[in-house]
Amino acid sequence: MITAIKTIVVTAWNFAFDHNVSPLRHIPDVAVRHYILQVLGLMWAVSFSVALGSYTLLAASILGHAVLIAAAAVTAATFTVAAKRPKLFMRGAGRRRDGEHD
Repeated sequence: MITAIKTIVVTAWNFAFDHNVSPLRHIPDVAVRHYILQVLGLMWAVSFSVALGSYTLLAASILGHAVLIAAAAVTAATFTVAAKRPKLFMRGAGRRRDGEHD
């Protein structure tokens, strides 16, 4: 079983990275083959970096979005209470009923 897995890995590696085995072998100029392989390698390196970066920063992104959503919810709740029960915000503010300050 280990030998079969090793064969699959080596075959896949050669197919992707050996310009004599991969479909790039059909390009007659070796320099162009090398250039295309380098461009593909750069593309995959950037792709994996972006993917890994988004996975590692996912927790920070989720936390940031949760804070923004919570702030919007508190603002909406405050506006709703201010529209329906404005006197709730007057407790302890200003003068007492007898005209004196607290």
